[in-house]
Amino acid sequence: MARYLGLASATVSGRWRAVIIGVVGCAFLLRLLYAAQVELLPEETYYWNYSRHLDIGYLDHPPMVAWLIRLGTALFGNTEFGVRFGALVCGVTTAYFLFRLTRNVFDERGALLALVLSQVLPFFFMSGLLMTPDAPLTAAWAASLYFLERALIAGRARAWLWAGLTLGLGLLAKYTIALLGVATFLYMVADPASRRWLRRWEPYTAVLIAATVFSPVIFWNWQHEWASFAFQTSRRLAESPRFSVHKLLGGAMVLITPTGLIAVAVAFVRGPPERIAVTGGDPASRAWRLLRICVCVPLVVFLVFSLRHEVKLDWTGAPWVAAVPVLACGLDEAYSWRGSRPRRWLRCVWPTTLVVLLLVYAAGLDYLVVGIPGVGYSRHMELVPVGWREFGRRIEVVANDLRSQHGDDVLIVGMDRYAIASELAFYSSDQSRGVATTSSGHLFGDVGLMYERWFPVESQAGRTLLLVAWDPDMLTDSRLAGHADRLGEVQEGILTRGRRMVRSYYYRVAYGYRPGGQDVVP
Repeated sequence: MARYLGLASATVSGRWRAVIIGVVGCAFLLRLLYAAQVELLPEETYYWNYSRHLDIGYLDHPPMVAWLIRLGTALFGNTEFGVRFGALVCGVTTAYFLFRLTRNVFDERGALLALVLSQVLPFFFMSGLLMTPDAPLTAAWAASLYFLERALIAGRARAWLWAGLTLGLGLLAKYTIALLGVATFLYMVADPASRRWLRRWEPYTAVLIAATVFSPVIFWNWQHEWASFAFQTSRRLAESPRFSVHKLLGGAMVLITPTGLIAVAVAFVRGPPERIAVTGGDPASRAWRLLRICVCVPLVVFLVFSLRHEVKLDWTGAPWVAAVPVLACGLDEAYSWRGSRPRRWLRCVWPTTLVVLLLVYAAGLDYLVVGIPGVGYSRHMELVPVGWREFGRRIEVVANDLRSQHGDDVLIVGMDRYAIASELAFYSSDQSRGVATTSSGHLFGDVGLMYERWFPVESQAGRTLLLVAWDPDMLTDSRLAGHADRLGEVQEGILTRGRRMVRSYYYRVAYGYRPGGQDVVP
């Protein structure tokens, strides 16, 4: 804020700079060390399968996540680190732009605090480790917000062009970033000094650049009857009404911690830091309003949606990018004599929160790799990635035995949306064959997302299927008999890590798959 207020830059002592560098370095090293060791989540292996079917669009997401995974695996092989390399780069990119954004609207001390928050808060830590669409989305959101601040507050016309480029890249990651465009437009309408841009060509050029960068996804949707756009809009709106405001608030507490959520609320209720309020610096107060609008507009949209629809944990993640400078400003105020009572309370809570988070990350990641003495593993492998490597080896043995008896035309079918199929393909000893011979439960009428396009039902006629499920009831469903000439017996296996049981799994062979099979009434 100093450059806006005409004040000298806030100084940072060597001791505090060393502490900040230590915290940031610790968070990054944890991600770097464990990215290659922790097994991939089902979402990550599903997007890895995206990259094995490289395209300019997919049903449930734009292609950026697939492109980054393809780049990472080209550099480091089809390994966990290769898949997650793009997430590590995106995490560094997010931190870089948040540092620069906060330095522009506050000062270097605030920027260093923002750097800490961008590395340690749960959403930013995980989006910089796990390779999901949220990783490139968050990086693009931070970069776009930085260039929008340069255009709207600093008045730099060229920044509009960079904002258009980064918004377009964000759209290639996840459609959610369109909400940042909506927030920017509302700010321009509400802010008298920004309305002049509505009469200039730069913002409209930025929109054109974003649309051009995004055009491959538009073209893919045009080729596929607008399937992805419908999947993310009309399909979600058509879901059964369900109140989920509590999940939205609970998710926010998970993503930025209760301390962070309280700090954001305090900052927005009490207004900008006292240094801004006292001096009334116009650019500084305008920057504060921009950040507030960029936080509130997406959250209000999700809040309204959650009144009658289900929401997912990660939906509000990227919009918290605009809250990081706000949190850094509030944290810096809390450590000054001007701090109000709530801010002084936050001064006591924040250090504990950050230290606890780092300890939880270290312990949690180590637990996933080597375990903790006396502590077992959760059977929910879709949430706690332990046992997938062993699962892949076990099923591959069964599949190879089946191939030796009935030929190579054996298709492994995970009886869920994508988790089992994606993990088995990645953790196959021959990943190319795994990708080509592993499909999902859509062959029996369930939802298979992109597997429905990669493995059309009609093309699997006559094949021998190895059905794999977590629940034995899924393998005794009456629908199965109508889709096969003959069914084998249900078999059970047990996954272990060391001497500890993870969970049971079940498999069954379906001979002579029939795509148009009829349900059999018991």
